[in-house]
Amino acid sequence: MLIDWSSNKYRLGNAGMDATHAEFVALVNRLATVEGREFQTLFLELLDHTSDHFGAEEALMEETDFPAIAEHRAEHWRVLGELRALGQRVVQGRISMARSYITEQLPGWFAVHAATMDSALAAHLATQENRSTVA
Repeated sequence: MLIDWSSNKYRLGNAGMDATHAEFVALVNRLATVEGREFQTLFLELLDHTSDHFGAEEALMEETDFPAIAEHRAEHWRVLGELRALGQRVVQGRISMARSYITEQLPGWFAVHAATMDSALAAHLATQENRSTVA
């Protein structure tokens, strides 16, 4: 297992974000155990999921005027760009770089991103929800 979702350290207290992150973690962990065509299929599923995942977070940031939207969005675009570039290789059957990225880069990136940028977004969203219930 590359990322231990059961440890609770990645849960942010936002049901939507937590559900999406759990799906992301499950895909990443499955990619570590599959080969060949199954890896190709699952990698492309991760790419689609991550694109939707980032799009949903960016929509929340826009809707709530999240102050660090530019930095958060730039990080999303960087990672999505890396996944897309690797995806081009994966569809050609060249999976070794993508496998290395999944096992060596993505877990560490996710840990930092969740603990910093996503936790800040979750806190911001909680503040926005509290304001709307008080008003």
